[in-house]
Amino acid sequence: MLSKRLIKYFKSLQLKKYRHQERKFIVEGAKGVSEVLQSDFTIDFLLTTKAYAELLPVDQLSRVKEVIEVTESELKMVGTFQTNSAALAIVSMKNDSDFILPDDRLVLALDDVRDPGNLGTIIRIADWYGIDTIICSLESADFYNPKVINASMGSFTRVRVYYRNLPEVFVVTKLPVYGALLSGENIYKSELTNNGILLMGNESQGIAPDLEQYISHSLHIPRRGGAESLNVAIATAVILDNFFR
Repeated sequence: MLSKRLIKYFKSLQLKKYRHQERKFIVEGAKGVSEVLQSDFTIDFLLTTKAYAELLPVDQLSRVKEVIEVTESELKMVGTFQTNSAALAIVSMKNDSDFILPDDRLVLALDDVRDPGNLGTIIRIADWYGIDTIICSLESADFYNPKVINASMGSFTRVRVYYRNLPEVFVVTKLPVYGALLSGENIYKSELTNNGILLMGNESQGIAPDLEQYISHSLHIPRRGGAESLNVAIATAVILDNFFR
């Protein structure tokens, strides 16, 4: 049985202010909870229906500090899903002070990507292509937003996301910086390396002008039809696919 105090606490984690104050975030649904149970994240609470709990391996359940059996209506009450017949986990955030810019592989950098769905999808795309590090500008969507976690479809457990002042990162790196610009070189004719930083910009404004000076290789996806633009997550997928072609 959930107490009023716990219900209030769990619901408060839907807001960024309280997530970062408590250093906790929410993971919902069978897919996300299954992924986080198999990860190295610390899980403080697991709210689970009886049916879902019976499907979980004992060694995964033993990782949870406190397991609480709940009903589907209680899961809906404390979470963001309209329906949830499985579980909801309260998970501790990782410390991001361990950031070291890898120099032997491709890294993603995101400038002011505000939409949580886009960020979550980009995390999922990065995971597909084996990219394990994303650097976000300070203005980008919060990695721990439930919409980001849900859109990542579990990939948040394998991709580290750091928030940094991007100019401070670019000014000290010797890595090539690839940037998606309308004035860039045709992506299909570009020479691409297997290490460096790929910078993607804001959904409507693109890459901020003050960051363009750090781009050593500008890239462009040539338009064949009449669409005005590509969604930033789709553009990220197209460009990444060319890095690994």
